[in-house]
Amino acid sequence: MNVQLFGTKKCTHSRKAERFFKERGIKLHVVDLAQKGMAAGELRNIAARVGGIEALIDREGKRYLERGLKYAAPTGPRIEQMLADDPLLLRTPIVRSEGRATVGYAPEVWKTWFDK
Repeated sequence: MNVQLFGTKKCTHSRKAERFFKERGIKLHVVDLAQKGMAAGELRNIAARVGGIEALIDREGKRYLERGLKYAAPTGPRIEQMLADDPLLLRTPIVRSEGRATVGYAPEVWKTWFDK
């Protein structure tokens, strides 16, 4: 199984997710969103698997509040462009493997991926 994790070094949940996979000996490719964002196609692909682009934006995050987006309430295509331009607005960790994806720390879901 090949797993890709998008997160940041400062994110507690991203570090916990990385530890979860390493403890189980699962090959993991980590992408630090502070260094490199997702391509637009990648973003759309993950959004389709997790219930839409709305599920990817971290509305409770520091970056979202700092940019004043709480009051602007962006929707649809504007959100997609914002997430492509500023990957630190994404909810983390984002984990994907073999056509599946999750947003947030979800070890109970990841365990079902290995049982198959």
